[in-house]
Amino acid sequence: MQERQEPMSAIVVMGVAGCGKSSVATALAARLDGGRLIEGDAFHPAANVAKMRAGTPLDDADRAGWLARLADELRDVRAAGGYPVLACSALKRRYRDRLREAVPALGFVFLELTRAVAAERVASRGDHFMPASLVDNQFATLEPPAGEPLTLALDGTRPVADLVEAAVAWRRRHGAHEMHAGQPEHTI
Repeated sequence: MQERQEPMSAIVVMGVAGCGKSSVATALAARLDGGRLIEGDAFHPAANVAKMRAGTPLDDADRAGWLARLADELRDVRAAGGYPVLACSALKRRYRDRLREAVPALGFVFLELTRAVAAERVASRGDHFMPASLVDNQFATLEPPAGEPLTLALDGTRPVADLVEAAVAWRRRHGAHEMHAGQPEHTI
């Protein structure tokens, strides 16, 4: 059954730590008219950052306030006439649904990669509060967005430019067309 939806009004670039969401979201926001990057990590309260730096994974309660702040930011950017591109792990379906409540027709670009690649990438970045020891917890928490509307799954090991091109083409295809709930699209 086809369901008419409004054009995609914002995009979340999602996935586990190390998948490249910040790099892809930054480049994607720069490519889109009115694109405005929202770096999800910048909205974590100090207590969450301290917990992660100490190697303690966040739980649903830790993420609740953070998700509420991100939802507000998505709404604010839309209200100001911008096109939000949010870099956010959005690991669980309920986290994504919380963001969908804030902005209708929210698209999710899911950057997939293996646990080994994620751990290697996280270990190699020295300027981030997320230690490599939390990568296993990220994968344990992850609920891939299979069966959810407006999702695009991409190989997170591809070059950023390729990922951005795929996301732009996907957004263009789904801008004002009829949408189907179901499996995430896979392109690269």
